[in-house]
Order: sequence, then C-alpha cells, then structure tokens
Amino acid sequence: MSQYVLSCDEGTSSARAVAFDREARAAATSQCPVESSFPRSGWVEQDAEQIWQTQLVVAKDAALRCGGWQAIAAIGITNQRETTIVWDRSSGEPVAPAIVWQCRRTTEICDELAADGNADKVTECTGLVLDPYFSGTKIGWILDNVPDARVRAEAGELAFGTVDSWLVYRLSGGKAHVIDRTNASRTLLMNLRTGSWDSAMLDMLGVPSSMLPAIVPSCGVMATTDGNLFGAEIPIAGIAGDQQAALFGQACFRPGLVKNTYGTGCFALMHTGNNASRSEHRLLSTTAASGPGSNQFALEGAVFVAGAVVQWLRDELGLIASAAESEHAALSVCDTQGVYLVPAFTGLGAPYWNAGARGVMTGLTRGASRNHIVRAALESIAYQTRDLVEAMESDSGSGLGELRVDGGATANDFLMQFQADILGVPVVRPSYLETTALGAAFLAGLATGFWSGTDELEQFWSVDRTFEPGMSELRREELYAGWKAAVGRSL
Repeated sequence: MSQYVLSCDEGTSSARAVAFDREARAAATSQCPVESSFPRSGWVEQDAEQIWQTQLVVAKDAALRCGGWQAIAAIGITNQRETTIVWDRSSGEPVAPAIVWQCRRTTEICDELAADGNADKVTECTGLVLDPYFSGTKIGWILDNVPDARVRAEAGELAFGTVDSWLVYRLSGGKAHVIDRTNASRTLLMNLRTGSWDSAMLDMLGVPSSMLPAIVPSCGVMATTDGNLFGAEIPIAGIAGDQQAALFGQACFRPGLVKNTYGTGCFALMHTGNNASRSEHRLLSTTAASGPGSNQFALEGAVFVAGAVVQWLRDELGLIASAAESEHAALSVCDTQGVYLVPAFTGLGAPYWNAGARGVMTGLTRGASRNHIVRAALESIAYQTRDLVEAMESDSGSGLGELRVDGGATANDFLMQFQADILGVPVVRPSYLETTALGAAFLAGLATGFWSGTDELEQFWSVDRTFEPGMSELRREELYAGWKAAVGRSL
C-alpha cells in the first residue's frame, strides 16, 4: 500500500522534494540549488530546463529513499509564483529564459499602463496592483522581444505557464497544460471573482488566449505522471503557489489566521474565508488554497527582499561567512547604533509598491561596525513584516492575536524575538518549518483520501516555540518611527 505523499517544492533558490508519511512526518528529503542570473540591473532570470531537471532529480531521490515510486500515493506541487515560462508546444523547448518574479524589466510597461488610467481597473478585476512583479507584463515582454514569438503565439504554437504549469507539463509527458487557482490569481490575467481568465486583461496586456493553461482547483487530481518517467502513473493531486501552500501547511484554515513566510522574500497572508474583499491599504486580494469543493481567499503582503538580504551580506559584502553567523553578529551588539538598512534592491512591495525605490542605509557614524550593519539587515525583515501586519489590521478592523511563522530564516532566534518585540504580539514557530512543502502534500493527500479532512490535518500542526514580546511600547514605536524615516529616504 502506498505510504507517502511526495511534495515537489520548486522555490527561487532551490528545488526540494519531501515525502510525508500518514502522520505528516517528513520521511525523506532531497534538495538541490537552482541558479539565478542577473543579465542587467533589475533583471532576474532562470533556466527553465534547469528548474525541471533539478526538480526531477530531487523527486527521484526522495522517492528512492522511501522505497521507490510504488510507495507514493500522490504528488503535490508548490512553486515560486509569478515566474514566467513560455515554451514551444511541439518541442516543449522554452523560447526564452524564465523571467523570475523578482525581475523588474517591465517597470516601464507598467508605468505606461498606469498613465493610461488602467491601475484601478487592474485592481478591481484581479485583486492585484499594476506592478512588474506579476506574470502578465512578463509574458508581453517575451512576445515583443523574442523574434517571431508574438506571431507564433497568435498562431497557437506557444504555451505560457507559471512554474507549476511547467512542472505538470513535463511530469505528464506534455499531456497536461494546467495552472491552479492560486497561481492563476498571480498573473494579472484572472478575474478574482469569477476564477476565469479575463478577456479585458488579456487585451490590455496583449496576451493571446491560446497560450493559457486551463485553470484547475488547488485540491484534486489534475494529471498523472508519464508512465515512462517513473515506471508508474502517479496522480498529481495538489498544486498551490508557495505562499498559499504555506498558509495551508500552517493549518490556517479559518478567517483571521495569519502566517508569515521568511524565505528569499517575505510573505504574510491572512485567511479571509469566502470574502475576496479589496484592500484599502495596498495589500493584494488573492486566492487561498482550499480543500475539495471550496473556493477561499486571502489578503497578502509581499516583501521582495527578506532572506535575500542575508545572502547579500554573505556573498556581496563578505560580512558573514554563513547565514547562521548573522544571529551571533546581531547578538554581539545591544542595538544598531541608529543604523537602518532598507533592502529595496528590486523596489519595495506592499504596502508601498514602488518599483523605483532602491536600497539605502541611514544613520551611519564612525562607530558603526560590521555587527551593527548585520543587525540592521535582520531588523529590516521584521520592520517590513510590521508594515504588512499594520495594513492587514487596518483592512480587517481587528488586531492580530499571534503571527505563525515558517521558512528558513525562522531558525534565527534573534530575528524571531525582535519580530515579536516590534509587533507587540506573540510569534509562533511550528515544529516543522518547511510548511510550504507540507501544504502541497496536504492538498494532494486530501484529494486522494490519504488524509480524511482538515480536522485531521490540524492535529499534525504543533508548536516548537512561542516568542513573547518583551519590548516597551515606547521603545517599539521609537524604533519603528526610525524605520519609516529610512523608508522615506528609499522612496
């Protein structure tokens, strides 16, 4: 009998595969880095073929470690969202590098569309803002900059997909061209209320409808793997963009529950049930992953640079040798000596949505040391999260009771304690941090009867540690005021 659900977690910096048993324990894990390239200032690309091959390698490895493909009941997929891939339908070959969600090359396109009065139309239809972050303008850029691409697309020869679409296409041997609702809701092309592609948005962004995948629910069998690939036809039964998968993996199944994922970027989501309300504070209205037969929503705030600022300290500045060293450096000083770092390397996301903002460091004096700068970098992640939480509280009209956290940076106890202090609410870290992979597994397991329902899934969620706020309100507000001033410089 099949004893595991395999989660394929294709992120911005790595491809991971995790096999979960019936108690939702990780029985086998495999991971491989995925490279990004930066051909011009503000541009971020990846090799779509490498994305596929690395995910294939780790999936095979994880399956082998838990007894082979006959032990796998279903496959769930979670992925970096908004990253855009266009490929030839006949050959399956990408026509250009994948344009990563962080890429800002379409800033001018967005500015022109906004100048023509389209910004409010976009938000009303899609729940999003007119920003280079999303897939729609990336598709248009590829069609207008790759020779013959637009002609071929209009002739039905090219296909578009986000990373989930690309993986399902390859896993199914080219038989399935689908996208789940959560990823579709990040393209600027889906009408949030109808859950269908919107013809007005397609016309506005110049995207032929023939390129688009079929929109499917996040929970349900939407394809099977090619029998020649693994020697078995395994149902692909759950798909969700990484942040919606993390919300599901954190057992945030009810309105009002909030999680924040600390990865390359930082993403806070509040479950809003069946209400797709428009934010008054420049958060995104988006589709939440949900179980069979339901369609639910969330408010989302996106920070473009979170864990990536630690990578920058290590790789570009050489201030630390490893990400783990950042915690020791931050704790070696009692504060930042007034130094603030705003890591707007690719603009600022919610609630500012300023693609032209750039990174700044303020408050430097002769006494500022390496450790002060490292601490300021970590604190910037917590400050940006407070920006998101304040917007959520204003939109919802209620205060936050607790913040559930996940992602690699949550292993940093200094960051988690400072997060609790600057928010003034408990920060709850679960026992299993890779909730993105867990959420995709939950969806696939529910669809195939591997698990009985969300009541059973809630029993699997457990707390590792709760960080209680210990900072005075006066100090908290003083520090946050300094952050807001530094953001003003960046803007």
